[in-house]
Amino acid sequence: MLDINVFRQNPTVIEEMLHKRLLSSEIPKVARLLELDRKRRELVQHSDDLKALRNRVSKEIADRKKNGNGPDGELILKMKAVSDEITGMDATLAELETEMESILLGLPNKLHQSVPTGRTADENQVFKDPVEFSHALDFKLKNHLELGKSLGILDFERGAKITGAGFPVYTGKGARLERSLINFMLDHHTSKGYTEIFPPFFVNRESLRGTGQWPKFADQVYYMQEDDLYAIPTAEVPVTNLHRDEMLDAKALPISYAAYSACFRREAGSYGKDTRGFLRVHQFNKVEMVKFTRPENSYEALEEIRENAEAILIALKIPYRVLLLCSGDISANAAKCYDIEVWSPAEGKYLEASSCSNFEDYQARRANIRFKPDSKSKPEFVHTLNGSGLATSRLMVSILEHYQTPDGSVRVPEVLQPYTGFTEIAQAAG
Repeated sequence: MLDINVFRQNPTVIEEMLHKRLLSSEIPKVARLLELDRKRRELVQHSDDLKALRNRVSKEIADRKKNGNGPDGELILKMKAVSDEITGMDATLAELETEMESILLGLPNKLHQSVPTGRTADENQVFKDPVEFSHALDFKLKNHLELGKSLGILDFERGAKITGAGFPVYTGKGARLERSLINFMLDHHTSKGYTEIFPPFFVNRESLRGTGQWPKFADQVYYMQEDDLYAIPTAEVPVTNLHRDEMLDAKALPISYAAYSACFRREAGSYGKDTRGFLRVHQFNKVEMVKFTRPENSYEALEEIRENAEAILIALKIPYRVLLLCSGDISANAAKCYDIEVWSPAEGKYLEASSCSNFEDYQARRANIRFKPDSKSKPEFVHTLNGSGLATSRLMVSILEHYQTPDGSVRVPEVLQPYTGFTEIAQAAG
């Protein structure tokens, strides 16, 4: 959520941001918000004046009684009318503040000046050229679906039977490989100073509101009506909300967390896109990095998160590239975002495996996460950041396809072998 002072001081900045985000239709909300804000401040001033008057007259009436004088009936009636007016104004104020909050919750974050202007993903900038690793793939390749089925390690058909499309089943060495990948990533991040968190997979509405998924993107999240709980789309939600409504110790910043979770996404509006196998699923596993920093350090922290995510791919020897997202493709919550994409040789394209974002104070303002720079300072909002470190679904595609052999087996990346306990997933005889 943006600071109302930004709208008061320079509304054109917000209007320009909405235009760059291809949200020009939202621009009238800026004028509406400022109108509501003006009315609210006028009402607050008038209400404060009336309350001060009521307090003075109430004291006068009390003094008259104390001195043995009878109550002034006309004055009492006048004060009752003032009290009734204050009550009505408070109700109007509540309505104004509710509408203001609704507008603020629905508007996206401001953009960092380094974010390129663009309309579609085709205009994202290559921040880091493709990082290549040598894999001998001079034979007819199988895609991850063919490999998963022939090796008996992935079962999308039974996943669809027991739940529905987009809910994969890992079997045997496939399950062990998935678990090993998660453990390796958690071990890597904790070795870099992240504290491991194992969060709940369901959150309340206040948590979704804090990280920006509610109310605007609530249709993307699975909802349990009877319990009023939501399945998490990412561990970012519960981990960021660990500190909701808290005053953090400035000396403890930055705070860095790494968390594994299953992630659940309805993917509403994705119909018609490539939905084969892991290319688009409703449940997947991910290790998430989350940071809370001082505002002046957040962009340095963003680069650290990106580098930590890249280090996983370097260790696995998976080809990848890094994109800087343009204004028309970046998420509503992020001020700046990198996407890290892994190469799928069978698909012949890059697949997103990680997003690393700086939200500045957008989430912290919604979740009321603050700190005092020093003992004499007023509280400020922290900056929050996160990065996938990484999502296993697209990463599994690239691992299986890059490490396949001519005989249909799959070698296990060397760095994962201590975790799996085996070096390859062999093609069954016959």
